[in-house]
Amino acid sequence: MLSKWISSMIKDKVVIITGASSGIGYATAIVLAKTGAKVAIGARRIDKLSKLENEIKENSGEVFSQKLDVTQKSDCDSFVDSVLKRWGTVDILVNNAGIMPLSFVKNLKVDEWEQMIDVNIKGVLYCTAAVIPHMREKKSGHIVNISSVAGRIVFPAGSVYCATKHAVTAFSEGLRQELSPRSNIRVSCIEPGVVSTELTNTITDESLQSFVDSTKKMQVLQAEDIANAILYVVDSPVHVNVNEVLVRPTTQER
Repeated sequence: MLSKWISSMIKDKVVIITGASSGIGYATAIVLAKTGAKVAIGARRIDKLSKLENEIKENSGEVFSQKLDVTQKSDCDSFVDSVLKRWGTVDILVNNAGIMPLSFVKNLKVDEWEQMIDVNIKGVLYCTAAVIPHMREKKSGHIVNISSVAGRIVFPAGSVYCATKHAVTAFSEGLRQELSPRSNIRVSCIEPGVVSTELTNTITDESLQSFVDSTKKMQVLQAEDIANAILYVVDSPVHVNVNEVLVRPTTQER
């Protein structure tokens, strides 16, 4: 069930959410729109974005959507520019877009490695770069990066994926040290454990089928659980910077 929290802290704030066509991004857009935030949603799948946009509007929310491929810097710049032209500001960026085609390194799925680096790392960098000038100018803002428990713990078949999420976690902390004390820009890193999303659909390594099956037997987190964690982070008073939130299913050991 989606959050019923009503927040005054982020009412009328402008929030950009990447990877909003499904999973955590989709749920976050709905949860934050229900608080009164204006949500700008971006993803590659326009049909899914349209569904989300309609759902938000049906609940009297304010929403703007645009096709967004975070691996293209020009797309990221254009998306932010469109939001600024529409609403005049960007208060919160949720860098959510990500993929997880797990595989053993020995299987040399180099194309998938490159896709993960492009989406999981470069996408975060490009979108962050697009909002920083505006946030620095107004000396306020909040950047929320979606990492993973894999940003802390490495596991077999996750070498490259874990490397990308370690990068997101490290980037978040470096960004916080640079921007928070000097420009009043808060930075938060959300680290989900196993969540029921489409991430496992990107796994093509057939030797990992048993792993995929095992996650389906676990009582995993729902996307709304992470959306509520994001709401908690962005709804904190401006003098509070929640730097890291690690959320696992109760039954997940590592």
